[in-house]
Amino acid sequence: MRHHGFTYEIILILLIIGLIAANLLIGSVHIPAGAVWDILCGNEVEKASWTFIVRESRFPQTLTALLCGAALSASGLMLQTVFNNPLADSSILGISSGSSVGVALVMLAGGGSIAAGTFTLSGFVTVMLGAFAGAIAVMGLILFLSTLIRNSIMLLIAGIMIGYIASSLISLLNFFATEEGVHSFMIWGLGNFGGVSLSQLPAFSLLTLTGLAMSVLLIKPLNALLLGPRYAENLGINIRRIRNLLLLATGLLTAVTTAFCGPVSFIGLAVPHLARLLLGTSNHNRLMPVTLLTGAALALLCNLLCILPGSWGVIPLNAVTPILGAPVIIYVIINQRKIQYFN
Repeated sequence: MRHHGFTYEIILILLIIGLIAANLLIGSVHIPAGAVWDILCGNEVEKASWTFIVRESRFPQTLTALLCGAALSASGLMLQTVFNNPLADSSILGISSGSSVGVALVMLAGGGSIAAGTFTLSGFVTVMLGAFAGAIAVMGLILFLSTLIRNSIMLLIAGIMIGYIASSLISLLNFFATEEGVHSFMIWGLGNFGGVSLSQLPAFSLLTLTGLAMSVLLIKPLNALLLGPRYAENLGINIRRIRNLLLLATGLLTAVTTAFCGPVSFIGLAVPHLARLLLGTSNHNRLMPVTLLTGAALALLCNLLCILPGSWGVIPLNAVTPILGAPVIIYVIINQRKIQYFN
């Protein structure tokens, strides 16, 4: 089993390298491979516009897709384990909906700006702050509810109810908003890996890597939870503390990715199943690395498909992810009795 896992990891790493190269080379403007390499190495090239396109657009977008795919996949895997539910997802808990409410308040109610006395913020910074504040607020609410609700399934249902409330608030804000505000919010809601600029990339990378590091450190407790709460407690695992840490890690990963990239669908839900189908196991020592790599590869593939039309424009991200993710979930639902990791 370990041999198979290692083989898949090598294949996925090679696939990711190929997809990174494709994302850097393909676009509406043709840039020779040699020029792209020179730009990445810091050398001057024939056209200054090429340098701007690669450094300010293609490179940040590629790295954002890589990290976002890994983050959403890790979040989905942890939630499916902690709730013992194969259809749990980072959006199910209402964290993505919380981000959407935050953005809606900024774009639709605040007119794209946040004012506090004489201090005013406007533009993309306010959108990120709104998304982050909304996600953190819902995450805090879920953590509070987790102290009152001991049953993981009931907590999952509570998250779904929070999502419904958030959707209702967004509908009300849309009803009273201007046409321009509704359009801007709709574009954000379609998802886009190109929302992170080169100057914002360090902050995005640091926050995402922090969440991913927490995910890796929680591998042992995740394996203990697979045995059931009683067995996990007998092994010395503090169930309440671990569940709160898992919610904190998934909340951070979801908040960061949603704030920067919009609510990206299906990656967090489908990728853990893809990894389990590849490995035929639920052992997180093997599953977590393959899930992270599969998520990164799938996100890079989705980004590549989005930019393929070239001069025709960029396809919305959430128009591509369901096409790749939904068939996986349908297959899992139909064949769940035959799939080894369900038994």
